Amino acid sequence: MIVYLLCFVLLLVGLFGVLTKRDLIKIILSIGILGYAVNLLLILFAYRKDSVYPILAKGKEVAQMVDPLPQALVLTSIVIELGTTAMLVALAIKLFEKYQTFDISQIRRLKG
Repeated sequence: MIVYLLCFVLLLVGLFGVLTKRDLIKIILSIGILGYAVNLLLILFAYRKDSVYPILAKGKEVAQMVDPLPQALVLTSIVIELGTTAMLVALAIKLFEKYQTFDISQIRRLKG
């Protein structure tokens, strides 16, 4: 139970960073933390105690197995997060080149 609680705290840390920080780099890092926390929660929800890997072999008895679907979803999610992070970093670099700052409040004030 403590692992679920710590993972939820990690999710809240990422959400707190996204909602309260003004620096673009900190927001991008918070989005990454948020994504990793969601991936960890998916894996934790799929875990079953005393279960085996989901590969059937000839002559083996079918036992309680771990669900492979959340693992595949997490792999897909990692690839999507990588693309999203790369896009956000490229956007942050372009904004820095134009406004010479990473501060969101200053970028909002500057028009043009």
